[in-house]
Amino acid sequence: MTVEILCFHQDGCPGCDEQRSINHEIEEKQGVTITDIDAVKTEGAIQKYALRVTPTILVFVNGTEKERMEGITPGPVLEEMLKKYIWL
Repeated sequence: MTVEILCFHQDGCPGCDEQRSINHEIEEKQGVTITDIDAVKTEGAIQKYALRVTPTILVFVNGTEKERMEGITPGPVLEEMLKKYIWL
């Protein structure tokens, strides 16, 4: 099973900066990788992933979107959600 975690952000977004700090903590604590993607500078990302807000975290399992979290996702909430996928 392949699990991919993407976090979309944009420059000048205070919530995105906060989410990056949370993501970094989760990465270190849980040994996962959360890929940071600039939603504005990455051509076609907004349309391809139907992004409405930043930050947005998407979890893909074997290429299929399984979770979408829009806005700031607190660390404990993110950890609980990831447990469904990274410890299977």
